[in-house]
Amino acid sequence: MITGLIIGRFQPPHKGHITAIKTILKKVDMLIIGVGSAQKCFFENNPFTAGERITMLKAALDEEKIDCSRYMLIPIQDVDDNRLWVHHVVSLVPKFDVVYTNDKLSNYLFKTAGFESKFFEEYDRRVYSSTEVRRRMKEDKDWRALVPGSVAEIIDDIKGVERVKFIEAQSLK
Repeated sequence: MITGLIIGRFQPPHKGHITAIKTILKKVDMLIIGVGSAQKCFFENNPFTAGERITMLKAALDEEKIDCSRYMLIPIQDVDDNRLWVHHVVSLVPKFDVVYTNDKLSNYLFKTAGFESKFFEEYDRRVYSSTEVRRRMKEDKDWRALVPGSVAEIIDDIKGVERVKFIEAQSLK
């Protein structure tokens, strides 16, 4: 059985994230999805809590009819020390065989620590990025087209757009 690992902040999860997860699931038997920066919320780049992001990811994966026995969602707090990061991640998640990332530093750190690390197929990051989703929320533009319907519903339920705008307004003071 091959177990993969992917880590992202998912602030919020968008269609590109779901495409990447579905693609990786074709290559592994089990996927550990690390929800990074788990301790950060109510910040401009991290407006949503780890629990909210896990709920959004679970709903989006359910919407895609992805068998929940094929993945695990695990919150991962930041360490803010690249020398310790891989060890920290390893201490928080079950054993894995391969890491999937498109972050060059993460790829380097995992490879240096002796792990197999692969870049995954890119989705269009100019369109599908959490930064773009949050920008559109702030500017009252169509952010819903970038996220799964279930994620949009959760963002509506938690008044996520209002939160993103409030945090932006506070940072400008």
